[in-house]
Amino acid sequence: MLFQKQNTPRWLIFIIDMFICACAILLAYLLRFNFEIPEKYLETLPKLAAFMLLVKGIGFLISKVYAGIIRYTGTQDVIRIFIVNSFISLVYILTNITSFKFSGQLLYIPYSIIIIDFIASTLAMTTFRILVKITYLELTTTSGLKNKVIIFGAGETGLMAKRALDRDLGIKYKIIAFIDENPVKQRKKLEGSDIYGFDKLEELITQQQIDQVIIAVPKLKQDKKNRIVEACLKNNTKVLSVPPVSRWINGELSFHQLKKVRIDELLGREEIIIDDVNISKDINKKIVMITGAAGSIGGELVRQVSKYKPTKILLLDQAETPLYNLELELLEVFQSIHYEIILCDITNSVRLEKIFTKHSPDIIFHAAAYKHVPMMENNPAEAVFTNVGGTKIIADLAAKHRVEKFIMISTDKAVNPTSVMGASKRLAEIYTQSLNQTSPTRFITTRFGNVLGSNGSVIPLFTKQIENGGPVTITHPDVTRYFMTIPEACQLVLEAFTIGKGGEIFLFDMGKSIKIIDLAKKMIQLSGLELGKDIQIVFSGLRPGEKLYEELLNDQENTIETPHPQILIAKVREYDYNEIKHHIEEIISINSMSNRFEVIKKIKKIIPEYVSKNSLFEQLDTIDD
Repeated sequence: MLFQKQNTPRWLIFIIDMFICACAILLAYLLRFNFEIPEKYLETLPKLAAFMLLVKGIGFLISKVYAGIIRYTGTQDVIRIFIVNSFISLVYILTNITSFKFSGQLLYIPYSIIIIDFIASTLAMTTFRILVKITYLELTTTSGLKNKVIIFGAGETGLMAKRALDRDLGIKYKIIAFIDENPVKQRKKLEGSDIYGFDKLEELITQQQIDQVIIAVPKLKQDKKNRIVEACLKNNTKVLSVPPVSRWINGELSFHQLKKVRIDELLGREEIIIDDVNISKDINKKIVMITGAAGSIGGELVRQVSKYKPTKILLLDQAETPLYNLELELLEVFQSIHYEIILCDITNSVRLEKIFTKHSPDIIFHAAAYKHVPMMENNPAEAVFTNVGGTKIIADLAAKHRVEKFIMISTDKAVNPTSVMGASKRLAEIYTQSLNQTSPTRFITTRFGNVLGSNGSVIPLFTKQIENGGPVTITHPDVTRYFMTIPEACQLVLEAFTIGKGGEIFLFDMGKSIKIIDLAKKMIQLSGLELGKDIQIVFSGLRPGEKLYEELLNDQENTIETPHPQILIAKVREYDYNEIKHHIEEIISINSMSNRFEVIKKIKKIIPEYVSKNSLFEQLDTIDD
């Protein structure tokens, strides 16, 4: 009955507890008197035992110590038994004092009996529950069906992960081993499981046919995490990781909180070290404006800037719902920061003038832009209108209102552009950099590649396609991209903001270029699916304006080092401000007349390295002027 699927009745547990306590009382007397109870104690035993059981029964009823589900017994249940029995023993002691004073030792219980009874009843009640739990587990989980698990990390987090599995009895598992890099721990045991070194991981996965590896090291180095995942994927082993302690529910880890390792966790680099002191000095008590604040980069900039306690942050975006969602998040997380939510398009010069006049921002992070290459190739007027015209409006207002620093978020697609989007961002770079020559505002540009999980990234697309059962679509088998996580990119933007003097184009260390097909394959494996069997990859062909590979520098550029090892300064061609202002105003004027070929033709004259690919505008590259 104890091991059926339904819970054991409470009254039965209460009776068993009382029986255990009766045995504990008898055992206490036997141990106290070496199994030869003197006659005078034997005569009072029934009366005292009845009284002790009555107190215990009342204590159990009040505390409901019998109410827990036995097969889910945990630390809290053991603590409750200890506390209840402690109070019951305290009642016995108070009874002794009262009895000795008023009734001539009528209900006097020897103190040695109280101590032995406390120890015996507490141990017996706890042991009973643990035995039931273990027996239930063994009877309901046949060894052949158990998931074989390795926990990477034999520290506190690893132990918590094991205990989370212990509590979650609906999961059929068996801890095969712990892996730990600390040689002191190796060749020892942790709660019955052997601890091995990192070099034994792949051998154990292969020999023991491990089903799951749980990463339980809070700050595991990136290369180690990648090696673990590669070993697991090679053997079709699932990889889970323990979330940060801050995300545990009520300070306790459950099995269901263990999460699959995401692709962005594998493509990130070692922790980026930034100069928090100087960043704080530059942002603290300043008014900061962030355009495109509801986007992936803009939103993360808002979160990171908030940590430095500016006087106010102006969140400017034209996307209503994402801006509203960001506001709700910030009100919950950063309640002490003053946010001004501004629904506005960056091409609305009249409204922007009023915003600048009212709020007088000190710092601007300009992240607002159209980013989708094929979309902009088919809608070049909008790319020029927003990415060029909108940036010019914001930059001119920054100069007019004497903003301290203006940081423009650019892209590697601006280098040797093959698309309208890339060319429009390069024009924005050129304009803000040339404006720096005549303005009190320091204009700084940051240039980096694809950001994992951003609105323009392939990661959300692949994730959705995998969830829907495929196929996963890739434009070309040889296409490669640089990748960086959103937090990494924003950290480097803040560092560049601090070290920038004005006029620089900062490049970020993007690591190695990654083949998109390899990225897709790894994402499929991490999802527990098999390529070619559960899901397919299909090639759709390069889209308009798309490159096979991206660059961070054009052929005419080289770099200068900065104090930060992951940030470089691009040595680029400089343009005369008055000349470039005239050209850009002319482009905006032509654009307003919807003459897209004339607009692109004019842009190609300003940016001679702009050569269209897979685009309607390729014909302009063959025209001999």
